[in-house]
Amino acid sequence: MTDLPQQTFDDAAAVLHSALNGDGEAVAGAFDAVVDRAGLSGAYGVAWCLAATMLGDAPAASGAALDFPGIDQAEYDTRWVARFVSAYANRDEPTGEALFGAAAADGLLPDCLLTLAGSTIATLRSRAG
Repeated sequence: MTDLPQQTFDDAAAVLHSALNGDGEAVAGAFDAVVDRAGLSGAYGVAWCLAATMLGDAPAASGAALDFPGIDQAEYDTRWVARFVSAYANRDEPTGEALFGAAAADGLLPDCLLTLAGSTIATLRSRAG
């Protein structure tokens, strides 16, 4: 995770700040600014950074299983977040990239990124409380 440029961490912090304030438009705007400056690969780096924030450093060995009862009935963005975070936990960047690309192709990436930001904040709050 530390091989990302400092700008990625700064962008992730801006996304989290907006999500913490409950400002979905600002979250979307922060991601839009990243895409304008660094393309989808930049937004992917920010999303990967948010997954790292949720889970901490990915374990050295992969093998984390996705345990989400009823995942097939969940909304697209919720399924996407669960699978994306699972890809991070397994250090499976090709799957993370494929999920990211599929959401972009489906026109649902903004919803997925908003849900990822919200899930990250919810995780941080649950740890603090």
